[in-house]
Amino acid sequence: MTELAALWIVRHGESTGNVAAQRARSSGAEEVARTERDADVPLSPAGEEQAHATGRWLRTLPPDRRPEVAVTSPYLRARRTAELALAGTGVPLSRDERLRDRDLGIFDRLTPHGVRVRHPEEHERRNRLGKFYYRPPGGEAWTDVALRLRGFLADLRHEHTDRRVMLFGHDVLVFLLSYLLDGLTEEELMALGRRHVIANCSISSWSADHSGHLRMNGFNEVSHLHPTRSGPAGGDQTHYGI
Repeated sequence: MTELAALWIVRHGESTGNVAAQRARSSGAEEVARTERDADVPLSPAGEEQAHATGRWLRTLPPDRRPEVAVTSPYLRARRTAELALAGTGVPLSRDERLRDRDLGIFDRLTPHGVRVRHPEEHERRNRLGKFYYRPPGGEAWTDVALRLRGFLADLRHEHTDRRVMLFGHDVLVFLLSYLLDGLTEEELMALGRRHVIANCSISSWSADHSGHLRMNGFNEVSHLHPTRSGPAGGDQTHYGI
């Protein structure tokens, strides 16, 4: 069977867009105060430190457990996270546009309150169709992202059979990798989304079992960001269940 030896995905560190979005939601604003394209949103100072912490964790791994290759979303916040985390490791890094964040179309920069106020018909249609299949005008449904991720995984398995690969991307990719690799249904995926907020610089990981199938090791782990509180991420304990 053509399969990877191990796969990790790291969500990007905290971005200035994350900070602005939280501020907008807390204040009841309709729009997030952000001027950059989504592709150009940088890390915040806290996000850069999270990326450095991820790199410190990576360098503690024994050589036979470290990633051999890394691939990142081309978006700045993910690219910068990857560059900082991999600095000094010698792990080669490439970019793939199929790892970009979900395109929100006309909802870009709007808060949930802003969507309800400015696009009430679309808000109602989203509630009717459900989060998984709903596609905002000019944007992508979760299923659209899953389709490009399926193609990416097929290429990754072909090009890096039996190798350990680390991805750097976005929260929707973390959920959809679990959907694809763990064989979740739509209902199970949506339940997973209700239980978890994917943390900045969290690590989710899979490794090949004796039959060559990827099995989850850990989901949305952040212990590497707080090493004095607990052991490193990616260990034997799995914080996940359906």
